[in-house]
Amino acid sequence: MTTVSHPVFARLWPRLAAAGERQGTSELRDRLLAPASGRVLEVGAGSGTNFGHYPPSVSEVVAVEPEPRLRALAAAAASPVLVRVVDGEASALPAGDGEFDVVVASLVLCSVPAQARALAEVRRVLRPGGRLLFWEHVRGDGGLARTQRVLDATVWPFLAGGCHTGRDTLAAIEAAGFTIERLERFDFPELAVNLNPTRPQVLGTAVRG
Repeated sequence: MTTVSHPVFARLWPRLAAAGERQGTSELRDRLLAPASGRVLEVGAGSGTNFGHYPPSVSEVVAVEPEPRLRALAAAAASPVLVRVVDGEASALPAGDGEFDVVVASLVLCSVPAQARALAEVRRVLRPGGRLLFWEHVRGDGGLARTQRVLDATVWPFLAGGCHTGRDTLAAIEAAGFTIERLERFDFPELAVNLNPTRPQVLGTAVRG
């Protein structure tokens, strides 16, 4: 979830993630990770909420998490056979060129300080034809877009661990050299949706060109 150190948010995120699992994100994580196979790199692993959702087709997960508190929680949640948790930043992933079959980014591209640089790194560590599996919230339309701009310029990144609500992440993925082959759009959570700036949300697969 995080890509830089936000100590206050790091204390809140494990509770938010656990609550989200009870409210429906568990099923979203299953859908997100169903296409994963082979060697996987997860960017911004947070407290390790994704770990229990990887399918048997995955042989190894390298989970990158820069925030010390969250990294420790992720390490405690990791299966020693499947998951290795490491320190690292999205803008300089600790991996060689073309090492991975899949990269996973779930609710993380909103918070990276340099989104284009992070996506360039994702492309670099993927083999040709490798896949980026993403679940993100993106820029809205009309009044929602205006609200997102105000929040992003004021309090939201401070309160939400560097998150920016109004990024055009789909366009950024395509600009980084990926072709989107699967895409779902939805609002989550459904409750109080008119007050939720982290919508619309997207879940999908993009192929490295």
